[in-house]
Amino acid sequence: MSLHNRLTLLSTAIVSVLLAIFCLFLYLIAQQYRKHEFLNRLRAEALTAGHLLVGQDRIGPDLYKLIDKNQLTVLPDEEIIIYDAKNRLIYESGTDYLTVTPSILARVRELETTHWREGDREIVGIRFAEQTAPYLIFASAIDSRGVRTIQDLAKLLGGGWFLMTGIMLVAGRYFMGRILQPISRINQRIDEITASNLSLRLPEGKSGDELTQLAQRFNRMLNRLEEAFRLQRSFVSHASHELRTPLTAITGQLQVSLLADDEPEELRATLRSVLDDVRGLNRMANGLLALANASMDSSAVPMGPVQIKALVEQVRHEVQRLQPGCTVELRVESQNESDDDWQLTGSEPLLRTAFFNLMDNGCKFSSNHTVTVSLSATGKSFQLTVHNTGSVIPSDQLTAIFIPFQRGRNASGLPGFGIGLPLTERIVKLHQGQIEVHSSAEAGTTFVITLPR
Repeated sequence: MSLHNRLTLLSTAIVSVLLAIFCLFLYLIAQQYRKHEFLNRLRAEALTAGHLLVGQDRIGPDLYKLIDKNQLTVLPDEEIIIYDAKNRLIYESGTDYLTVTPSILARVRELETTHWREGDREIVGIRFAEQTAPYLIFASAIDSRGVRTIQDLAKLLGGGWFLMTGIMLVAGRYFMGRILQPISRINQRIDEITASNLSLRLPEGKSGDELTQLAQRFNRMLNRLEEAFRLQRSFVSHASHELRTPLTAITGQLQVSLLADDEPEELRATLRSVLDDVRGLNRMANGLLALANASMDSSAVPMGPVQIKALVEQVRHEVQRLQPGCTVELRVESQNESDDDWQLTGSEPLLRTAFFNLMDNGCKFSSNHTVTVSLSATGKSFQLTVHNTGSVIPSDQLTAIFIPFQRGRNASGLPGFGIGLPLTERIVKLHQGQIEVHSSAEAGTTFVITLPR
């Protein structure tokens, strides 16, 4: 069943049930009102009979029966019965609709007034004590007019309920169709969106309701997907280019060596060149693998306690070992803090790669091959600053350097594949941190990493 039909039936059922409850409540109120009014009339008839038959200003039974016969005050099928103090019947209106038992007489004397129902007949019994000796007066009748009125009301309410349920069903189907029309447009547009046509967006509308918010969020998701597809295509294109260049060089050198009759020294030089190209491919493959690992969800990356101060010192020694001509100056603020105060939760291999990339780049681009590293701790985070005085990154490329295979113009002629900084950024974001870069001719280039404790 479609959502349109389900919502229509649900709304109709809810309104129908509420309307039925209201009609039933109205019917019960009317029924109670009829019963209350009729019993009051019966009590009035009993009191009137008491005043006229056994009261101080009484009239004769024959005259009262004459009045009763001409229906001047009687109710439909009315019967009046009067008993004296010794439970002797002293008056009966002439009909024989009601049978009064001794238990009923005793109950009326005890309660002074009571009422009950036998079939369609309503009965009221009262204790009339206008004179010294109390009398028991019973008045009974059938409220045929009131019952017909209540029955007509029940039919009217039932017919109105059926009519309003039908109207609600038709109106609900119409209005639910109007309400769900934006969903139909959204579904139609979603069917038109494919991997080759991600630029299409859903109609958002201007109402600001939940459907508009859903379309807006879906469009934002499409923006992210389109950007991811664009980056993927760019990544594949650049990776193919970067891989093709060394592979072409290796293929050419090996073909030339096979065709030429070179001396052993020349062959060794060719093999050394091929080995350098293979090492470059190895570094690129490792970088691409690390980039793929850093792109995973944080829940899929093993996390544990990391001593960031000790890790930075280890990376500093490793950079200086691999690049003997480079100097890495480490400055640690808050020297009085214990080792536990420098601990955070993260992936030590990934953080090691991120720190190494920044320090290695600093050595590579620094004019004096000197890198200044500062590590500081605050109440909620750690901050690592890597500074060098090398060539300036153009301001229009400060964000592009974090895109895979995108290198700044200042990197022209220097070895690299454009993987290190994008990898570093993804590692920092994987640890819920932030990375910033500032570059100017006066202050040099500074990378700032902020990681939460």
